[in-house]
Amino acid sequence: MALASVAMRRSVDTTLGIAGNFAFKQATLQATDEGVNAAYAYINSPPVCGGGGALTCDDFANGYHSSLATEPDWFNPNNWYDPVTLAPVSGVVDVYANSTDAAGNHVRYMMHRLCSQPGAYNNPSPQQCALYTPVGGGATGSTQTVGNYQFQGAPMVYIRITTRVDGPRNTVSVTQTSVLVNAQ
Repeated sequence: MALASVAMRRSVDTTLGIAGNFAFKQATLQATDEGVNAAYAYINSPPVCGGGGALTCDDFANGYHSSLATEPDWFNPNNWYDPVTLAPVSGVVDVYANSTDAAGNHVRYMMHRLCSQPGAYNNPSPQQCALYTPVGGGATGSTQTVGNYQFQGAPMVYIRITTRVDGPRNTVSVTQTSVLVNAQ
C-alpha cells in the first residue's frame, strides 16, 4: 500500500510539471501576437526610402528587411540577441526595449519582404517577389462576357513577420505570419 501511494504521488507531481510547462508554452505563443501587432503597425506607416517606395529598402532599426537573402536558424538565440547584453542584434526589434511583459516574456520580431533583392518589386531580373494579383472582374472597363479580357487588380507583395518569445523556464516560441501589402 505504501508503495502504491509513493507511485501515485510521483505520478501526480509529473502531471503537474507537464501541465505547468504547457501553460508556459501557451503563454509564450499568446505573447507572439504583441510582436505581430507592433510589426503590422510599422508596415501600415513605414518611412519613405530614398528613391523608391516606402517598403523597398532596408530599415534595420525598425526590424524591416526588404529582401530575404538566406533562411536563418530561427531557434538560434544568436540570430536574435547578444547573449551577454541581451540587446537585440541588428535588424531585430525588442518590443519591450530589453525588458519583459507582465508574464516575464521577452518579445522580439523581424520582418522580411519576400523578394530576392531590395528595390521595386517589378525591377528587371534578378528580382523575384512572392506576389498576389487579385482578379478585378468587376472593375470599370472590364466585362463579364466569356472569353473577353478581365482587368487585374493592383499587385500585392508578401511580408513575413517572424516573432520569437523567450519565456520563463526556458520556454521559446517562434511564429511566422504573412501579410499582404500593396506592391511598391
